This record gives sequence, structure tokens and C-alpha cells, in this order.
Amino acid sequence: MQKNKISANEAWKEIIKKYDIINRINENGIFHIKASEIKEFKEPRLMAKWDCTSALPEALRNNKINILPNSRSSYVLGRFNLYEELPELTESVNKMDSAELPALETIDINSITSESAAICILIISGILDDFLGDRDTVETFNGRMGTGEFDFSVNTVDGGKQIISVKNAQCEIDGGFENDKDVIILEAKNVVHEDFHIRQLYYPYRLWEQKVSKPIRLVFSVYSNMIFRLFEYRFLDKNNYSSIELVKAKNYSLQETHIEISDLVEIRNLTKIIFDDDCREDDNVPFIQANSFERVISLLENLKENAMTKEQIAELMEFDERQSDYYYNAGAYLGLFVKRIEGSGKRVTLTRLGEQILTMNYKERQLKFVQLMLQHQIFADCFDSIIETGELIEISEIEKLMRKYNVCKSTSTIHRRASSVQCWIKWVFNLVNL
Repeated sequence: MQKNKISANEAWKEIIKKYDIINRINENGIFHIKASEIKEFKEPRLMAKWDCTSALPEALRNNKINILPNSRSSYVLGRFNLYEELPELTESVNKMDSAELPALETIDINSITSESAAICILIISGILDDFLGDRDTVETFNGRMGTGEFDFSVNTVDGGKQIISVKNAQCEIDGGFENDKDVIILEAKNVVHEDFHIRQLYYPYRLWEQKVSKPIRLVFSVYSNMIFRLFEYRFLDKNNYSSIELVKAKNYSLQETHIEISDLVEIRNLTKIIFDDDCREDDNVPFIQANSFERVISLLENLKENAMTKEQIAELMEFDERQSDYYYNAGAYLGLFVKRIEGSGKRVTLTRLGEQILTMNYKERQLKFVQLMLQHQIFADCFDSIIETGELIEISEIEKLMRKYNVCKSTSTIHRRASSVQCWIKWVFNLVNL
């Protein structure tokens, strides 16, 4: 098979086999590999940057192997713990009444589709200053940089530690800022993930702590579904990659986010059941198997500008192509996405409904998502159960409903799909907490 035509997972399988990496790690704890050795199978840039655990190829994930760059032309493999879980979005959103955006024609808060645009909003709105508890924060650096030289320890999955030496590896900084008190390094995302790669904060931190005398503050930002989520982290020991600690977290929206149970009940009462059997499988839309509704929304937002292939979705969302199908199918189930023939292949694009939703304000948008779910009998039944009992419906009860309505023809996936239903229903009722 031609290089770069194979998947990253297949390429890693071949690399692991060729260099006997499993045994080498078992013997030595780590394995060093050159970029040129990876390039024999696939471009290193497509093989070594996994910003969340869900993006890791199975060949690495199943063997509990992670990868770190240690120079511009080499990497180190080992059973490292490299990721930090992000807290769930359950806290109240802080609406900044005093930090409204000026009337600028080039900014549309209903259409923030890139990380750079999100950073601009953070600055212009005053959100970043508010989060930092400071003012007059200005951007002074960003982009790709060499890390310089440093050593650090990192925890391993078996409870041990490994020492890693870095010599002028490359790091990319989304936003670097300074004010009277601090230097701030910001990593920005416009796609929701369950965790993030600590390297994205640690390597820039080690680079700049050698350059400046002011304290460095580290901020991780996620913008999705019209909400900014900001997290501040610190390293208790600068020489210990695994000493990361969450300092504080805060959420912001520039629009009204208040939704009450009565709003949800009203939508339920006004929504007509349209789909009640076979989950539209006659239209080639299978039942959902995608737990994170927030990630469905992230995909919706990112499809606004451009249609994408399955491979491009996988790269954007940082998961494998099978998951790409799951999240496309989830959006198609609600009537948000469709596949169209463009050029030599199929691309996923927004339906007219998907486009309309992206023009709505926050509250309208969330209630529209709820309506689209409740058009399906199984979601309406789950909703009614929670309203009646005040308790989250159990997965076993959802499975009974799925069998009743014949919405899952595969017995092997019924539990996973029932779990997705429960996650979506939890998302619906969590709207009242924001």
C-alpha cells in the first residue's frame, strides 16, 4: 500500500512490529524513534500529534503507549500519562453584562468558527482580563517556536516515572500575552474533547520560563456552542510534567443562557412525534452511537465554512474514521448533516436546517436541539420519565424502549447506543444548570 494512503493506525502497527517497540519499552521503559523512520510509513506530522486520548491510534492506545517530541527530528515512545481530563460543563455560565462587544462589522458572535477568532473575542470582550483578574492584557507573541533544551520527569501508567530530555523540539503557541504582572500562555480549541495533551501547555511554559522574569500563567480555552470555557493550570514542580494542577475554571457567554425546566416542558408539549420506528434506517440513517452531544455541536459549527470528507472530519475532531461516521450519523439523525457528491467523492455538509440553527441565538439554538431530539419517540419517552420521576432514566430501561420501538437492529451495539441516549438526555437537562 502506498505511503500516506494507509491509516495512522495501520502505519503504527507496522512501525511497532518492525522496531519491536513493545519489547524495547518493556526492557528500557522508553524507545527513541527518528522522524525519518516514521516517514518510511507515513508523514510524521500525521503520526505524532494526538491532542486528546480519543485521537490516539488503537495500535498505541491498546498498548498504553504515548509519544512525545524530543527534538525537531525525533520522538520518544513510552507508557506515559500525557493527558489531563477537562471538567464537565456543569458550572454556571458567567454572563458579562459589562463587557459587551463594540459594534464591529467584522465580528459576528453567532459565527465564531476558528480558534484565532475565538481569541480575538476573548481580548476584545474583556473576558480574558476578567478571568485573569487583571487588565490591559495585550498579545505579544504566538506561532511556532523552538523549545530550547530542558529535562523533565513524567509519570507512567504503572506508577513509575521516566526522565525525558528535550533539545529544540517544536511547539506552537496559540496566544502569548503580557500585562503589568504576568506573562500568559493560552492554548485555544474550538472543538470539544474530554481531555487535552499537557504538552500543549508544558513545552511553551518551559520555553518561556527561561526567557522572562514575570510569573507565567497558563490558560486553556475551549469555545463551542456560544460558550467560552477557560481553565487556568499551573505546574507545582516545573521539572515534573505530571505535576499539573487546575487553579480555577470559569465559563462565559456574551448572550443570555438562562433556560428553565418550564422551557423544556413547553418544547416537549409543542413537539410532534415524527419518528417512531426503525430510526429512519430506510433513509440510511442509523440510530445514534455518539455519546458527546457537545461534539455533535462542535462538528456542526465547523461545517459552516466548508464541507468535509470523512477523513477531514476525523482529523478536525481528532478521532478515528469510524468515530467520524458515528458523529456524522448522529447529526444526520437530527437532520443537521447530509452527504453530497462533490468532485471525486462524498463530503459532509450542513442541511438547510443545520445552517438555520447557526443563525439562532444561544437559547433558541439549544431549545431547537431539544425539539429535534423529542421528535423521536424514544427521546420523548425518556424525557417524560425524568419529568415524572425526577431521576435519570437507567440504561437498562432505555434498552427496553429501544427494543419496543425497534430502533437498534444490532444486539451487540444496543448497550452502547442506549448509553448515547442517556448522555444526550443528560445534556438536555443540564441546560437548566447553565
